[in-house]
Amino acid sequence: MLGLFSSSVVSPPEELVAAGSRTPSPKTTAGKLLTRFVESKASAVSLQVGEHVQLAYTHHSESPWYPRSFAVKDEIFCLFEGALDNLGSLRQQYGLAKSANEVILVIEAYKALRDRAPYPANRVVCHLSGSFAFIVFDKSTSTVFVASDQAGKVPLYWGITADGYVAFADDADLLKGSCGKSLASFPQGCFYSTAVGGLRCYENPKNKITAVPAEEEEIWGATFKVEGSAVLAATEY
Repeated sequence: MLGLFSSSVVSPPEELVAAGSRTPSPKTTAGKLLTRFVESKASAVSLQVGEHVQLAYTHHSESPWYPRSFAVKDEIFCLFEGALDNLGSLRQQYGLAKSANEVILVIEAYKALRDRAPYPANRVVCHLSGSFAFIVFDKSTSTVFVASDQAGKVPLYWGITADGYVAFADDADLLKGSCGKSLASFPQGCFYSTAVGGLRCYENPKNKITAVPAEEEEIWGATFKVEGSAVLAATEY
């Protein structure tokens, strides 16, 4: 799966910008990245959402345990990969039909965040049990919400293209060719929300997340890590 967002929707993370600046490497535009995805992935489907967002996915070569799915409801677009262990109980919690799958559940959970204020953003993902990664775009509010499971069982990566788009994908090699060193593995157990202004750990949303510059030989430009309470205490006094 692939999500591309212009800088008018998602501000490129400073850590990824800095990583790309330290070690300049070849990049391509978001348009070329999307074209490469569609041409290299069998039966790929791509979608332009407004002027600044592009989404794409395919069922080709997907894991039988972590299938990919896509849905749109009430101008909320969602790409989901993985499986939820507690889908049945979550259907009941959100009043959904037994036929509702994971991608519909995530849309409903996001709607609860958006419409039932105050509703902490971490509540959308902290009660999801399983292996997953998802990308949500709310066209009505121009909000992006991205998350990965606590164990990082479903891979997710993010980077910055040559024309400043922030790209999220489950294929590191795909992004490497377009994002150069402005590339990192999306941290497990975390979510990114333009509504809350950045990256958060959903179990401990107040804990600081830092980016550690990667070694020159690594394909990553940086590694994101959640600091513990002890580290936070040391920095606050």
